[in-house]
Amino acid sequence: MRKCAARRHKSVTPSADGRFDDRHTVGVNAFLAVVAILGVSASGPLMAGTAAPALAIAFWRNAAGTLVLAPFALTRNRGELFTQTRRGWLTTAFAGAMLAAHFATWVSALKLTTVAAATALVTTQLVWVVLIDRLRGIRTTRSVLLGMALSVAGVFVISGVDFTISTRALTGDLLAIAGGLFAALYLMAGSEIRESWSTTAYTFTCYGVCAVLLALVCLVGGVGLGGFSTKTWLLIAAVTVSAQLLGHSLLNHLLAVMSPGLISLLLLLEVPGAALLAGIFLDQTPPAGIYLGLALILSGLVVVVVRRPAPDVVLAE
Repeated sequence: MRKCAARRHKSVTPSADGRFDDRHTVGVNAFLAVVAILGVSASGPLMAGTAAPALAIAFWRNAAGTLVLAPFALTRNRGELFTQTRRGWLTTAFAGAMLAAHFATWVSALKLTTVAAATALVTTQLVWVVLIDRLRGIRTTRSVLLGMALSVAGVFVISGVDFTISTRALTGDLLAIAGGLFAALYLMAGSEIRESWSTTAYTFTCYGVCAVLLALVCLVGGVGLGGFSTKTWLLIAAVTVSAQLLGHSLLNHLLAVMSPGLISLLLLLEVPGAALLAGIFLDQTPPAGIYLGLALILSGLVVVVVRRPAPDVVLAE
């Protein structure tokens, strides 16, 4: 699932001898970054290996995240929730709807194609962001267009390989691409509302909207939300802890000391990380063509992240 916001600068506290302990701070941040990447990388394999409907997994992941954040959002950030404007609520509701659509399509994709293919294709959200910016009249540099072309070529390679395997795998690819589009719309809506909301208030509200919408879809579609084995419940809990809490929460924290561009580059490590974990724990060995497409997508996205100016958004404390 992957989230960009803004860069905030914190003052560095001097140590007892009057010198700034930058090396300790850098070491701690590097450790937190490693934990965050491992957290988000485990998300795909965990959901693919969970014996529950895709929509049910998506619901419980967001519902649990909402419950964990509730004590903080309803106390420390209570004022923000009651003073938000009508436009703010509408924007947040749209972001929550896009997040729900993202999880519904991406988790479904994990059930139909390999973790490596689904994770690589959903990261094309950056390509979708650039395309939407073009439609809004925002100019794009040639280097960014080149990066997009590389990523799109990778998409065709992966889809072509899966087409030769089965229509089931190809359907998973298409769902993952759609998941990338919905993630892009979620990110763009969030970048606007996060100018006035803190991370906790926004995340709590957005996860809540997402969970409610997914619950309604499950109710209408007759998708069961319970009756799972103990192992399945433990895997759903592991997804919440690894991806929602350790993964994205730590990345939101690191946005205070790292640039959005660096965070975006770190998030790209989720793709090889997820593929490696799926190979170890799920015994998935995709064809060589999948890895070629994965490499093309990542290479193109690195160019897009490095050459595309990062948005200048100031987060509320």
